[in-house]
Amino acid sequence: MTDDRSADWAAYYEKLRDRPPRRTLLTALDRFGPASAGSLAIDLGCGDGRDVIEILRRGWRVVAVDAEPEALKRLQARPLPAGSDLTPIVARFEDVPLPLGVTLVNSSFAMPLCAPDDFRRLWQRIRDALPAGGRFAGQWYGPRDSWVGRSGMTFLSRDEALGLLDSFDLEMFEEEEADGVTPRGNAKHWHIFHIVARKREDAAPQ
Repeated sequence: MTDDRSADWAAYYEKLRDRPPRRTLLTALDRFGPASAGSLAIDLGCGDGRDVIEILRRGWRVVAVDAEPEALKRLQARPLPAGSDLTPIVARFEDVPLPLGVTLVNSSFAMPLCAPDDFRRLWQRIRDALPAGGRFAGQWYGPRDSWVGRSGMTFLSRDEALGLLDSFDLEMFEEEEADGVTPRGNAKHWHIFHIVARKREDAAPQ
């Protein structure tokens, strides 16, 4: 990583430093309840750890994956909860094998940042890895998002998203469309699906 690239990511994470964990993650953790302490979660595209810290705080073990070394450097510099079991991995999240025994896959605003073929292969691996009762929490992008057309990204219609979730019970599926700004301060039209999905007991292998 060049010094300029490192500084750019450092400035980006500084803007996000005090933001709370995402509502999708909180919903998934609340659904699991306190009895799931000690279970294993993986956070794909974890950034500087705003979600990871909350998962650790609730007593889970966490594998945290991000392609940016600066992200994991900042995560490890945070005050971690006592007794935290954290495994940081610097890698593109679509390339990382999902660990055996994973119960929660969290990917906040990250999964769409890979090409369509990679997205679908990753989703198939998530479906295969999660046990019955396991959950996915995260965001996917819709076709009216202003980033449509960018290379290496995935956008799904509502029907496509629901089709990919056909072996899950939807505990949250909220469609959001609004004008706003990115964390870097750029104007953006957001079209997002906020998802919490629980794998059904009768889910058939795909």
